[in-house]
Order: sequence, then C-alpha cells, then structure tokens
Amino acid sequence: MRARGLTRRFGELVAVDHIDLDVPRAAVYGFLGPNGSGKSTSIRMLCGLLTPTAGEIEVLGLRIPEQAEALRRRIGYMTQKFSLFEDLGVRENLEFLAAVQGVPKARTRARVDQLVEEYDFADRQRQLAGTLSGGQKQRLALAGAIVHAPEMLFLDEPTSAVDPESRRDFWEKLFGLADGGTTLLVSTHYMDEAERCHRLAILDRGALVADGTPLELTGALAGRTFEVRAAQPRKAQQALRGVDGMLSAAQIGNALRVLVDAGAGDIESRLRQALSSAGVEAELAAVQPNLEDVFVAATQRGDDEADAQGRAA
Repeated sequence: MRARGLTRRFGELVAVDHIDLDVPRAAVYGFLGPNGSGKSTSIRMLCGLLTPTAGEIEVLGLRIPEQAEALRRRIGYMTQKFSLFEDLGVRENLEFLAAVQGVPKARTRARVDQLVEEYDFADRQRQLAGTLSGGQKQRLALAGAIVHAPEMLFLDEPTSAVDPESRRDFWEKLFGLADGGTTLLVSTHYMDEAERCHRLAILDRGALVADGTPLELTGALAGRTFEVRAAQPRKAQQALRGVDGMLSAAQIGNALRVLVDAGAGDIESRLRQALSSAGVEAELAAVQPNLEDVFVAATQRGDDEADAQGRAA
C-alpha cells in the first residue's frame, strides 16, 4: 500500500494533513496516536470508504477511490465496535458474511468449518453472538473479517474493549495471518501493541510525526532518557520542572522517567544540579528509550510547533 499527500478536511478542520505512507506486503503496520489524531479517518480513506480531499492512494495495485469497488472484495475491515448480528449464532454470522463477500457456496461450508476450528468456536457454533464474552466477540469479528481470505486487513482499534489475555491471544491470530501473507494495518493507542508491530506510524493532530520500526524509533532517542530514583519522587519532579531542555518527567512507581530534548547539551549535569538545589537526594542514570518516550517526544514537538504558531499569530 502506498499513499502520498493524503489529506482530509471537514470544513475548516484538517483531520488528516498530507500523510505519506508505505506499507510492505505481509507486514503488521501500526497506527499509534491519541483519540482525534486522524487514525480512523486515514483508515477509512485507505480502504475506500471515505474520499480524500487531496492525495494519491494505491492499495494492492488499485487506485483509490477510483477502484474502491474492486478493492472491497480483496480487503477485510474490522472496527472497535462489535458489528455482527447479535441475534444470530456464531456459524450463522459467518455464513451470512461469506455470502455477502461472494464466497462460492461450494466453498462456504469448508471455510466456515476452518474458521470455527481455528478461532475456538467448535462448541459454540449455535450460541447467539450477543451472549458471547468481549474476547469471544472480538474473535468472531476477526473471523468474519477474513471469511473471504482477504489480501489486506484493516483493523481500527480492535482490542479497545477486551481484557489483556484476550488482547494477547488476538495478536497471536494477527501474526498468524501475516505469516500466511496477509498485510495488516492496525490502529491502536496501546504502547504494548505498538511494540508488536513490524513498522509503526505515529499520528498527532492529523499529521504523521514519526514512522519506522519500533527499534528505529527508539534508537533515534538514544541518550535522551533518564531514570531518577528518589525517596520523594513528587518533590524530585517539582525540582526538575523548568530545567532547560527537559521535555517530560513522568512518575512510574517510585521513580521518574525523564525525557530530554535533542541537542540539550550537558543536561545530565543540569538535572543533578536542580535536584541538589532543591535538597532532593536522588540517583540519576541513563536508561534505554521505549515507545512511550518516542510518542511523548513526537507529540511534544507538535505541541511546541502549535504554541509557536499561536505566538506568531
């Protein structure tokens, strides 16, 4: 999948702002961002459900939205809201979706049997979908999205309403699909899920603020993350506020995780001096950056740019 200059406006609101994307085949590509960052709008444009205001999209060799109708039989789409028929059984839902997606009747029985087995519904085939647990509904929705064996699967925050164990099992299913050659684009706001992706795009206010593998993104922050251990972490946090070059100091348990700006110079000395001046006894050490640090750094830059534009105006 390839997109260039992808843009969507709703009146004066720019929901997606000139995004460039390249999603390799058979990869799990993640969209990470807060609510309102443009993830869902981008996905709807990429799969042909929403017409872009500007930009070019090519998915599976097809130009979108011009060839969106031809694309729909080759992709699957799953949203965070359970959208199957709650008054139909598990098998009935899958058979109905197979018919909607044009799966030949001669193949439907074998395909549904396969999904029932793979997604652990062998003993629940007649159970009404509305009576399933959250995790079971999620599995059924995924099975329904791939009943026609799509080449590409779009998932819009699919695990937002399930427990951690169900999320873990769900991701195992996604990697199984990728191993089988399916390309997946998954939006999420969970950092642990973002870490699982082969490649990741971070969106903020409709703009693409970071793009790369998790290792590439965290590697770009080398030398910019520190841990402060103190008996009074809240007091340490207060002492560090205002230190030139510090982006954030977040409390995690009894420690602070400190993220500093690029090119901040000898900020470690300034951090130690600020703690000492405030009478805070603390241990400070450099630590490996993680994706949460990447997210904060990327979106903080957006905050700074927005503030600068506001002052200029």
